[in-house]
Amino acid sequence: MVKYVIKRVLLAILTVLIICAITFFTMHAIPGGPFNREKALSESTIKALNERYGLDKPLVEQFFLYMKGLLHGDFGVSLKNGRNISDIIGESFPISAKLGISAMVVALFFGTLFGSLAALMRNKLPDRIIVFFSTLFTAVPSFVLATLLLLVFCIKLNWFPVWSPTTQNYVLPVIALSAYPMAYITRLSKTSMLDALSQDYIRTARAKGVSKTKMIFKHALRNSLIPVITYAGPQIAYIITGSMVVETIFTIGGLGGKFISGITNRDYTLIMATTIFLATLMVIANLICDLLYKLVDPRIKYE
Repeated sequence: MVKYVIKRVLLAILTVLIICAITFFTMHAIPGGPFNREKALSESTIKALNERYGLDKPLVEQFFLYMKGLLHGDFGVSLKNGRNISDIIGESFPISAKLGISAMVVALFFGTLFGSLAALMRNKLPDRIIVFFSTLFTAVPSFVLATLLLLVFCIKLNWFPVWSPTTQNYVLPVIALSAYPMAYITRLSKTSMLDALSQDYIRTARAKGVSKTKMIFKHALRNSLIPVITYAGPQIAYIITGSMVVETIFTIGGLGGKFISGITNRDYTLIMATTIFLATLMVIANLICDLLYKLVDPRIKYE
């Protein structure tokens, strides 16, 4: 167990380093620069800015200087406003985290519930209704659903404010973000539950007179959660920091909006920081999911 965890942590660190390198050199390979304006700056001004932010040094030296600062917890400063990027992430990430975690909790709860219900009532009306809506939400992108929700409930019906710093404003973004993963988890849970219900241990439990509720929730559901956990880990990290379009539609000042502004402004350091932050979250989420397998199914052995 300890060897497995150490191995996964080392692989995680290597993965993040590779992502750092790819992102850094790709950003600098794109034509143009961070100080390009509609009204061109003078050559002396651009030279002074490059010297200030170390962009006049060789590219490889810039990379190692950036990684040296990163190892000390320094993400650098924004090339556009000079703000410390750690402060920018500290302000915007809690908003994205609140939105993303809420959406994932909704998706996991209702996805597992609807998937189990569809499996238990296979080929009946509830199953057909659940399959229809899960297929529908799988096909509709989150930004399309977000736009429709904004148009209907905020503008037409005026049930929700377009923007206000209250919990009420998170209802529609949570629905928009949770719809796709909920639909996918529903289909995944149904398939896993049907597979679990056909296993020999379920037949044995049924023959021994185990109650249907205990058989479903203690045996079948527990074993059917492994594929859901595999999907949920990376999806949590993706929703938390990848909800940039939905955040923009609902004017929520989260990390996604900062990432988009960084791309628009060619803010290299901000793009690097948010990309590394996302990659780290993805790696940690995958590691946690791998460790959770043991809790769900004690038969799993770590090698």
